[in-house]
Amino acid sequence: MSRSPGLAGAAATLDASPEAAVAAQVRSTLEAVFEAVAETRTDTARLLARVAAQSRRPATVDLAALRPGLHLRLTRQELVSGAGFVAAPGLLSDVPAWLEWWQQGSDGDVRPLLLDLDPEHSAYSDYTHWDWFALPRDTGQRAVAGPYVDYLCSDEYSLTLSAPVQLEGRFVGVAAADVYLRHFENAVVPLLQRLPGAAHLVNARGRVAASADPAHLAGSLTKGPDFGAVLASARTARFDGMRLVPCDGVPLVLVVLDD
Repeated sequence: MSRSPGLAGAAATLDASPEAAVAAQVRSTLEAVFEAVAETRTDTARLLARVAAQSRRPATVDLAALRPGLHLRLTRQELVSGAGFVAAPGLLSDVPAWLEWWQQGSDGDVRPLLLDLDPEHSAYSDYTHWDWFALPRDTGQRAVAGPYVDYLCSDEYSLTLSAPVQLEGRFVGVAAADVYLRHFENAVVPLLQRLPGAAHLVNARGRVAASADPAHLAGSLTKGPDFGAVLASARTARFDGMRLVPCDGVPLVLVVLDD
């Protein structure tokens, strides 16, 4: 097997390959969550456009109109544990920062996330550096962040799927949904275990989102290739004994070690 210090371009993923089949199933699993994110993004953009048409800035009270849709998404999509809109700092007229965020508890109740975002009292007042906010803001694309311990919302090991919200071409925040890692692993690790080589999934930054490889645990970093470039190319590549298979539109890469 040839080992190259850079990404070696390869033919597009073959539909018949087991890696392509697993990547497609991972895509299907997460696409349902991204559909919920897209619905939140559409609702938010429409709401903010209506407010702008009134020649005023939005306030937290306006975002209450998003709640029926958020509640519906939480109750109908079993992978989604939290959902909402996170405003860009300065967007709202009455607070410097805001999460219109709702969660579903273990008892099935849907409840709001109530946070103190006062920068004088809260360690979480600046969320702009977190991947689930920064990646959509900087790239204009949807993102998968984590897994990480979600101290902000649930204290659970989680993934956050997010997408940018824009108003007249200006970034105004992100629509997002949380998925508990244990639920995601239950859905995708059995798929990874079917492959002949050790396999794991990474996001654009190389962080392992789920793994059937004891050498690459969830939450760790896979170093070497530019996974963002692999996602952008939408083509299978090879790097240093690894086969890299984009999950067909979902920002995760399936990494399979050669036997």
